This record gives sequence, C-alpha cells and structure tokens, in this order.
Amino acid sequence: MTGERRGPRPTRHVVVMGVSGAGKTTVARGISAATGLTFAEADEFHSPENVARMRSGVPLDDTTRWPWLRDIAGWIADRSAEGRSTVLACSALKRSYRDVLRQGPLRVDFVHLDGPAEVIRARLARREGHYMPASLLESQLATLEPAEPDESVLVLDVSLAPEALVAAAVTGLGLPGPVPVGEHRDRASAGAPEAC
Repeated sequence: MTGERRGPRPTRHVVVMGVSGAGKTTVARGISAATGLTFAEADEFHSPENVARMRSGVPLDDTTRWPWLRDIAGWIADRSAEGRSTVLACSALKRSYRDVLRQGPLRVDFVHLDGPAEVIRARLARREGHYMPASLLESQLATLEPAEPDESVLVLDVSLAPEALVAAAVTGLGLPGPVPVGEHRDRASAGAPEAC
C-alpha cells in the first residue's frame, strides 16, 4: 500500500543461562559473532558490593539480585528501542529472575547450558581470574529452577564443544545468519561485532 508506514524492525533477544562455569560467556560471544547480535556480560552489571560479596565466597540472595536483574532488563529494553538485537550471558537461575528479564522487548529466548555438576566443577577448577569461586557452585545448583513448559528455553548439553553449542543455539532459535557483506560497515559503526 502506497505511503504505508513500516514499524521498527522486530528485535531478538537471547539470554544464555546456567550456573557459573557452564560456558555462558563463551557461547554467548559465539552467538554474537555468528549472528551480529550485540553481546553483553551480565556479570559486568553487578555492583561493587555484589562483586566483593561473591569474591569472599558469600552467595547472593534475592535482595542483592533484584537491582542487578532490573539493570540488565533495562539494558535489553534500551537496545530493543534502538532496533538492536542482543545476546547476554546471565545465570538467570530462577523463573522469577527470567520473568524480570522478559519485561520490555517483545521476545526474549533463553538457552540453558545444562549438564553434570562434575563437568562444570572441573571447568571452574581450571578457570583463572574470575571473582566467582568454585565453592559457590553448590549454592547455584540449589538455586537453579529448570524451565517450565510455558517458557521459551532451549536446553543444551554443557558437555558439547562450544562451537556445537553455538550452532545448536543459532539453529534451534532460528536466529539470523551471518551479516550480509553490505551491512558490515553499519554493524561495525553501531558497535556490534561483525559476522563474516
């Protein structure tokens, strides 16, 4: 129809979730590289107080998590308003936490990296330079609430190689493929990673 105004292009938002050491950041970065979705690390939204608490081995509780989750939800909503799709690495352990992250944009999908605790424990033991000590894994496993039937959550086996997890996430969620050559410059200038 001549003169018809088109609305903004719909955005997609993906949260790669799971306990610490599951490989959320690696997979989320891989999804970003494969699709051009703007990447963010939820750990970077924590207050200095939260970081100090976890560094000392004290798990966060709901009171300390709510402001953090609201900040992340606000970031997703702001990117959506800009017409930018996103992918985040975020634990999102409880249904109520995931509900906070769903507020705002039209669609938020979750990819849950799930698997044997011993696999994740071994990864944590090898990880260096992160403030989250391996001792907090048990509290995270106790907090984790598996997805309910009405949630959009794709569960993947944490034991798979990162490349396989990225491919399964992109295919399973029907995410856009690599950025066409003509759009590289636009994506780069917008601060989103280029996908080749």
